[in-house]
Amino acid sequence: MAFDNESFEEEENFAEMFAASEKQQETSRIVEGEIVEIQADENRALVGVGDKLEGILSLEEISENGVLKFNVGDKIKVMVTGYYNERPKISYKKVLEQQKTIDFIDKHKENFEDIIIDGVITKKNRGGYVVEADDVTFFMPRSLAAFKDTDEVIGRKIKAQVVKIDAEQNSIVVSRRKLFNDERKKKKEIIDKLMEDDTTIEGTIKKITSYGMFVDVGGVDGLVHYNEISYKGPVNPSKLYKEGDTVMVKAISYDKDKRHLSLSIKSVQSDPWAEVESELDEGDTITVTVSNIEAYGVFVDLGNDIEGFLHISEISWDKNVKNPNDYLTVGQEIDVEVIEINPKTHKLRVSLKRLLAKPFDEFAKKYHEGDVITGSVTSLTDFGAFVRIGGIEGLLHNQDISWDKNVKCKDVLKIGDEVEVKIAKINPEDQKVSLNRKALLESPIDAFAKTHNQNSIVTGTIRDIKDFGVFVSLEDGIDALIRDEDLSPLLKSDLVVGQEIEAAIAVIDTRRDRIRLSVKKLDYIKNQAMLDEINDDESHSLGDLIKDKFKQK
Repeated sequence: MAFDNESFEEEENFAEMFAASEKQQETSRIVEGEIVEIQADENRALVGVGDKLEGILSLEEISENGVLKFNVGDKIKVMVTGYYNERPKISYKKVLEQQKTIDFIDKHKENFEDIIIDGVITKKNRGGYVVEADDVTFFMPRSLAAFKDTDEVIGRKIKAQVVKIDAEQNSIVVSRRKLFNDERKKKKEIIDKLMEDDTTIEGTIKKITSYGMFVDVGGVDGLVHYNEISYKGPVNPSKLYKEGDTVMVKAISYDKDKRHLSLSIKSVQSDPWAEVESELDEGDTITVTVSNIEAYGVFVDLGNDIEGFLHISEISWDKNVKNPNDYLTVGQEIDVEVIEINPKTHKLRVSLKRLLAKPFDEFAKKYHEGDVITGSVTSLTDFGAFVRIGGIEGLLHNQDISWDKNVKCKDVLKIGDEVEVKIAKINPEDQKVSLNRKALLESPIDAFAKTHNQNSIVTGTIRDIKDFGVFVSLEDGIDALIRDEDLSPLLKSDLVVGQEIEAAIAVIDTRRDRIRLSVKKLDYIKNQAMLDEINDDESHSLGDLIKDKFKQK
């Protein structure tokens, strides 16, 4: 809210407004009277108050422990509070109660323009507000209060400036509005000078918040945002300062609409980033001190009011770093490599792990493809398991966990399990290691080959029918394939999943873990067996043997 400067000579008669503020005050005034008669039997004294008028004063008001303090002819100050049957109603006690107000008026009536009071609003009336400060009563007209009609003001603490003293009416008029105007004018002059001169000024910290500090510079409060405290970037001001501290600041901007003055501490200091830009290059190794640890990384101090950032991913080659506190502590000195310098944004990124030996290189020196080692399961996924071996993790794919193709890693392993595996492949380019567990187990086909030979006749169940052939399930979950060309004399269209089928083993390939069957070969073998039987038994003709075979079917 803005207020124009006022001419107090042209304002209402504030003394009259004050006098009219209460019914009791309509005729209240302090006058010097003279005791003209003491009527002890009626417990009263008659006091002349001018204009040939005499007021009645109770003796209790001028007695102490039953002894009168004044005699006939003594002059005393009394307050005329009203009239009864044209006789003034007077009080000596009320004068005593307002003695501090009277003393204030006597002391300051000639020079009051610069007096500012801290008071409490005790009453509200048609003309304005009654304000009390140090037992002195002041009056603040509505036009000088700078309050809305709806404001709740009783009991409110305020500051106001004395603008008029009327000794005759015993009134002191104050203005909150004038104080606002004067303070605003003073602040504007200070701010204009700060912005114009671009000078450094000492200020006092009045309040510290999470986003910065409010600093008093010559009676004006400005905000030092936490970004403007240090070249390190955003800092917690409460860790560096306390309320009441003095700091050197410079004004950097002023928002006239919001009346916000922005100050800066770091603008007073030389920019250390200029030194960094000229003396540091990416790839340099520097010694820093850990200054702050967060969940996402570590801030490190270069020692010249500059902080670098060590991201959690740059702490260790271990990809499972969960908490930087497990690796570093505040105050610890470490060597790091500079990986990014951006003087424009004042950002410097560093890496600790790049100065450490790469776990993959150490692994490749120690282990080779074909080695059998034991590792610990660190995580399970839908496609396999990651197994830690030394400082690296290798992948054990689902297809390499078991000879049973239906078994997955998460079916037989849990995190933390120790598992023996064979190093299947080491890929230096991608820095990946492939592991195999089933290679350490006996293949079902190897076991099958011990009891079966090529041309052996087996019976299985059709598991699946494809465009190129039929998959057959044999004993112990072993799969075999009958290609279309080996189905004769059977017709593929007559076959269904789940149907039993007899065939001869055409191929057992233990190296490639494959078995092929042939119905065609089975038919040949059976026909050959018939011929052998004919040759062994000359008592039967070929026709008889063939007839016998058909009968058996």
